[in-house]
Formats: sequence, structure tokens, C-alpha cells
Amino acid sequence: MKVRKAVIPAAGLGTRMLPATKTVPKEMLPLVDKPVLQYIIEEAVDSGIEDILIVTNRAKQAMDDYFDYYPELEHRLINSGKECQARELRRVADMANFFYVRQRETKGLGHAIARARSFIGGEPFAVLLGDDIMMSEKPVLRQLIDAAEKYDSPCVGGQYVSDEAIGAYSSTKLQKLEDRVYDVLDINEKPTPEEKLSNFAVMGRYVLTPDIFDILDATPPGRNGEIQLTDGLNTLCHTRRMVAVDYDATRYDTGNLRGFLAATVDFALRDPQTGPWLAEFIKDRAKNL
Repeated sequence: MKVRKAVIPAAGLGTRMLPATKTVPKEMLPLVDKPVLQYIIEEAVDSGIEDILIVTNRAKQAMDDYFDYYPELEHRLINSGKECQARELRRVADMANFFYVRQRETKGLGHAIARARSFIGGEPFAVLLGDDIMMSEKPVLRQLIDAAEKYDSPCVGGQYVSDEAIGAYSSTKLQKLEDRVYDVLDINEKPTPEEKLSNFAVMGRYVLTPDIFDILDATPPGRNGEIQLTDGLNTLCHTRRMVAVDYDATRYDTGNLRGFLAATVDFALRDPQTGPWLAEFIKDRAKNL
């Protein structure tokens, strides 16, 4: 199983980050010195992905523009002696082969992924959610691809969360295969305390096989009247083997203000250009609290 294609669903309305996301896609909000979406794409590329389909909507042309060439700006930068910046702009546009498709109606994550059928064809593929940023030594998607290739199966990524938090995610019934890798026996969406299967929550990263498309086409609307990817995954794990990886990473949900701020601070502290200054700035401000 070689995974070379990825889908990034990015058609959400960004309601948790209003009013900032009224006209700016939440995926394009700047996290230190580049937009959230670029971190996700860099993770995909570092994991071996070559072709990336971004599922957008009518208000998100900025994403297409950002990962394209801008010859006039590059020319201006070069003439101003800023060749490094010009090269960086071109590097970003050349990271992968970018494709776009619109989700014409907001009908859920499962519906968004179903829009990728023609792009994927008969290949296995990765899914990276546009809200979730990962900080890790080994790219999280690479951790999933390694497990998917080893067991020749779809793979979901996640982490253990508290009893209070599991209701915001998908809960899974697992059977251990090896350290941090499990067979998925069952999965459900946003369970109540009585419905939860375990505290292992599926979050942000998937490696799927093309049989998911027929399943999603036959999946009725679930919670919130939307076609839920989790419902499709539940069918999939009962028809073929599916594994889960408890990925080794710090995850940030940048789709809400606290998660976005936490990611901004942590990534800025790790950046050699901003880290030392920010650490002293925080210490100084903390003295006055």
C-alpha cells in the first residue's frame, strides 16, 4: 500500500472563530509566520504525499491563491534584494501538486470526503483535517501510513482523552496489536457517557481505502443531519480490518480560540527567531499578573 494522495477538508464555515473568519478562511489565519493550512500541507509532504486535494467552498479562494505562483511579487522582491523571500514563495507553491474541489453545501465531513472520489480513483489516500495542527518529531501522518502499510488496512489516528472530552470526538473499541497500534473493532460519533466505547478519540488524521466512497454514498445523515465520516468508518471496520495509531504528538485544535492561541505560543517559542524574545516577554508580563 503506497499512499501518495491526500485530501484536506477545508470547507467549514469557521463559526467557532468569528468574527475573524467572516471573510478570512480559518485555515488561512496566520500561526506565527505562515497560515495554519501550510503546517498541515508540510506534514503531508514530509510524509511522502505528492498530490493534495483541498475541499473548499465559495468563500475560500484565498487558499487557491496562496499555493500558486505570484510572479509580480517575486519580481518585486528580487529587485529589492529579497531573493530569499522570493524563493520561499516559490517553494511553498511547489511543495506538492495542488487540486481543488468545492463542497457546494455544508453536509458534513463524510460528504466533503466523498467529493474526492474522482481525484482518488482506486488508490489509498490520507485525510488531514484543516483545523488540527500537530507538533511531533516524526510526522503524525507518517506514523499512520507506516501502520497502514504494515497491516495493509485503513488507519485512523487519535489519542486518549478524558471522560469529559470524549463526547466531542469519535470513541473506539480497540484491541492491542503492538505499542501504540490497535485493531479497531467498533467506533461511534460524539458518544454520551453511556455510549462511549473507550476514551480513545479519533482526531484529525486518517489513511483510507477507496471502498470508503461506496460506503459514504450509502450512509444516511447522522448527527446534526450531516453525513458523518465516523458512521462510514464504523461500517468499514466491520467489513475489513482497520487499525488505529495512538500518535506521538502534541495536537492543537486551531478551530477554536484557546487551541489557536496555544499553538501560536508553542510554535513561536520553538522558532529561533521569536522564541528567546517571546520567553522573556511572557516572563515579564507574568510578573505583573
